[in-house]
Amino acid sequence: MSATTRGRALRGLFAVRGRELPAPVAPGEVVAEARDLRVRLGRRDVLGGPGGGVDLVVRAGEVLVLVGPNGAGKSTLLAALAADLDGTGISGRVRIGDRPAHDWSAPELALRRAVLPQAATLSFPFPVEEVVRMGRAPWGGTAAADEDDAAVADAMAATEVTEFARRPFSALSGGERARVALARVLAQRAPLLLLDEPTAALDLRHQELVLRVCRARATAGDAVVVVLHDLGLAAAHADRAAVLHEGRVVADGPPAEVFGGELLSRVYRQPVEVFPHPRTGTPLVIPMRTGRVRTVSGGHGAEGDR
Repeated sequence: MSATTRGRALRGLFAVRGRELPAPVAPGEVVAEARDLRVRLGRRDVLGGPGGGVDLVVRAGEVLVLVGPNGAGKSTLLAALAADLDGTGISGRVRIGDRPAHDWSAPELALRRAVLPQAATLSFPFPVEEVVRMGRAPWGGTAAADEDDAAVADAMAATEVTEFARRPFSALSGGERARVALARVLAQRAPLLLLDEPTAALDLRHQELVLRVCRARATAGDAVVVVLHDLGLAAAHADRAAVLHEGRVVADGPPAEVFGGELLSRVYRQPVEVFPHPRTGTPLVIPMRTGRVRTVSGGHGAEGDR
């Protein structure tokens, strides 16, 4: 099957008559929200619980970072915002745009939110450019389909994968695959981006690149929700941070306000220090460690614990 034929087939999956296209949103407007959200898997409350559910608001023009320890519920909350969870064990309300998330058809939902999962896998060795072009499938049959080539090129340039365009996705390193997967999400040009640990497989340079891309999309008016483990990245790039602990949002606000040493030490069960960067004022979160100092014994240098 040729690349053109594959592209037409993908677009055909979304070519449903009567699709309602997304309306423009103003900065600060609510793009998605969760109210009293509770998710129970088996006997475990993953989000919320008897004491109440999770509330979260996502606004246009904002980078919202979800942080918290493993098992806190970050990925589950992101999946709920994406309407990617089935109805079993879920209660509360999730809205995307002006209606409940599950009231949108799949094609309409794909026009409104783009999702980057933790792991990107493909069963066939598609060239990188075709993988990125898959993000344009929801726009097939609309006037925006004319923007396909530009959207793909812009997304590949932003994530620095243009040089891989003709290489098979399966031949890439883990970090390269992660950037291609992000490019696919960017090419989708949905007004809500939901990214689950997009920096996990990346080196220092590309971690910063990804968060700069998130900032650029928010500046352009999109709403961006990112799950991160790196509190330094979150503090440097987020407009808001929601701190999750045991399935609940225990703090929500600008990082400078919510990244307190006492709160983070309790949530992560690891003593930390938080202090402002001497030049930027951005909060720096540093684990407290037993220091090592050099001592002098018998004229020879030796290391000892302090």
